[in-house]
Amino acid sequence: MILKLAWRNIWRNRRRTFITVASILFAVLLSSLMESLQKGAWNNMIGNVVNYYTGFAQIHSRGYWEDQVIDNAFLLGDFQRDLTADIPHVSNYLPRLESFALASTGNKTSGVLVAGMIPEKEERMSGITDRLVAGEYLEEGDEAVLVGQELAAYLKMGVGDTLILISQGYHGVNAAGKYPVRGIVRFGSPELSKQMVYMPLPAAQWFFGAQGAVTSIALHIPRQKDTKGVVRTLASTLDTTRYEVMDWEELLPELLEAKEMDSAGNYVVYFILYMVITFGIFGTILMMLKEREYEFGILVAIGMRKPKLAIITWLEIILMGLTGALAGILLAFPVVWYFRTYPIRFTGDMAATLENFGFEPIFPAEMNINIFLTQAIIVFLVTSLLAFFPWVKIRKMKVVRAMKSH
Repeated sequence: MILKLAWRNIWRNRRRTFITVASILFAVLLSSLMESLQKGAWNNMIGNVVNYYTGFAQIHSRGYWEDQVIDNAFLLGDFQRDLTADIPHVSNYLPRLESFALASTGNKTSGVLVAGMIPEKEERMSGITDRLVAGEYLEEGDEAVLVGQELAAYLKMGVGDTLILISQGYHGVNAAGKYPVRGIVRFGSPELSKQMVYMPLPAAQWFFGAQGAVTSIALHIPRQKDTKGVVRTLASTLDTTRYEVMDWEELLPELLEAKEMDSAGNYVVYFILYMVITFGIFGTILMMLKEREYEFGILVAIGMRKPKLAIITWLEIILMGLTGALAGILLAFPVVWYFRTYPIRFTGDMAATLENFGFEPIFPAEMNINIFLTQAIIVFLVTSLLAFFPWVKIRKMKVVRAMKSH
């Protein structure tokens, strides 16, 4: 009976109810959209940098990550394991030989990262063929290279041109060679696109004078949440005096720190948004109490107990809060879905600024039910706390003064 009475009361003044519900609805909608865009942008960046190149985990020889020189490579033949069969949740593993070199064509030169890889395995992990903007993909026995799109633009080269590479090879041997450009690749990460040069693993081993050696084994783990378990399993089975296994958070701490800093900045924005909404809802509650002061006085005068009246008023605000939160979730779903299907694409100066910080200028939204529920619960809890103000106000109400307020 009390619940039914509270529900009817909130629709006696439809304008006030719509204002309160709309405030809660837009709070849920805006906070959900902000968090979805932020998480979507970061997941997109992590996917571009981590899942499509670094891998969620890597195996190196011990000490390689502190001193990333080709002399710290290890012989792949010494690592006699089929990781996809031995380790749960590893769907693919990719041996790579990586080192830096000076690339040149014509009068242009640039420092590059040369990555020797197995074309078939790289394709299964990175899906490079989907990122080719010109030319063809590499095959196992090719003596050719793929270059990043930004690098190709800087060096003013295209498919069929010759790329000259000069470097220092394994244990100080001279490394020099010239290779035809087989294809040009567009990476999601601008940094990779500016410096990546791919070549088949045997060609890279010959170039660096490191026959049979690799610097890392990247692991493809389809679900990010399985990464910690894979790392623990490998750490317990590997010879840790010779090898080390690291997850992406250890490999790219700067990326993790940037994500945490961005999240901290968003918390400030959320706090400001919640404060604005809190004062807005509190204002409508004050307006309701002032408008109904005479009504409350009459009800108490004819016999209604103050605690019962306070409970009804509290329920009215709770019902408005619940209605607004549910409506916010229902409205947020299609809005977030739209920005997931048609992500925000920045152009011009904004795109250049994001690329300078290593971001792809695309912000897809993250479609996650937990985001909507979390924001709705937070806004609902704020409304529930504000609902105790009328309770206190009614308990302290002077009946005669309230009846004279009409």
